[in-house]
Amino acid sequence: MCGMTTARHHLVDPASPGFYHCISRCVRRAWLCGVDAYSGQSFEHRRGWVEERLLELADIFAVGLFAYAVMSNHVHVVLRIDPVAAQHWSDEEVATRWVRLFPARTDGAIDPERCLLKEQTLLGNPDRLAECRQRLGSLAWFMRSLNEPIARRANREDACTGRFWEGRYHCQALLDEAAVLACMSYVDLNPIRAGIAEDLPTSDHTGAQRRIESLKTDADRAAQPLQSINPSAPAHTLSLTTAAYLELIDWTARLVHPGKHGVIDATVPPILAHLGLRDAHWKAQVLGIESRYWRAIGTAQALIDKAAAMGQCWLKGVGSARLLDARAA
Repeated sequence: MCGMTTARHHLVDPASPGFYHCISRCVRRAWLCGVDAYSGQSFEHRRGWVEERLLELADIFAVGLFAYAVMSNHVHVVLRIDPVAAQHWSDEEVATRWVRLFPARTDGAIDPERCLLKEQTLLGNPDRLAECRQRLGSLAWFMRSLNEPIARRANREDACTGRFWEGRYHCQALLDEAAVLACMSYVDLNPIRAGIAEDLPTSDHTGAQRRIESLKTDADRAAQPLQSINPSAPAHTLSLTTAAYLELIDWTARLVHPGKHGVIDATVPPILAHLGLRDAHWKAQVLGIESRYWRAIGTAQALIDKAAAMGQCWLKGVGSARLLDARAA
């Protein structure tokens, strides 16, 4: 019989690049990053903390940030971790990145001289340097470096101790491009689905909003292949342009907006045909990210192969994927 739980290292290959969807939820799903419905106290500024930290880490780790949404009580991230890229960094770059992640401080402020000394000490310790290199290409360390500082900062502000996040983050492996795009759309549309934003430009603290803002200063990017939000990421692009992706999620928003059911443009984005999906199937795929699937998202065969690689006989979502595959045929 297959076990009900699986060690995270079976899902996330620590030596190979891969796309993942990660979710961190606040304790008891409380409004620790939004407006508390009971007290009326606003914690909206903490959403800015999370977004700022997320973007900072994306420039330190061997990771490409493809989508994110910082909600009132949870955070979604779609990223591509690339441990192979970290193996090609020079020792000096590894040391610099690690000290950026954990800078030396004096009286709470970053101390440049002590940071330089810390880098030099690290360069003189090959074993420690190798460990840091591995961690800079680790999904677990990326999420730990995101969640722990936010928890400490919020606890300081609240003058309390205890958990800020609900245990471990939830993680889904994205096994093909259709899964990546569906998950990106699901994440970027979170504020619209929740009814707190009308459209993509007003969807605060999301990757979609950041992509739209970047086009104002670099219009040429619209015609370029879709890539990570952070320019420092290891090179990797998807098979549609940034403009095509924004068009796709803008169109999808009309499918999922709680107040606009049925208001759908008859012109279906061409990318759906490329993905082998019709509009109804695309909606089922996007809205089923968390309900139809659990540890991995992809075609039925991709899920079967992933289950075998994990030493399991089954993964939740195979039946749903088979249904979608059959309807798309």
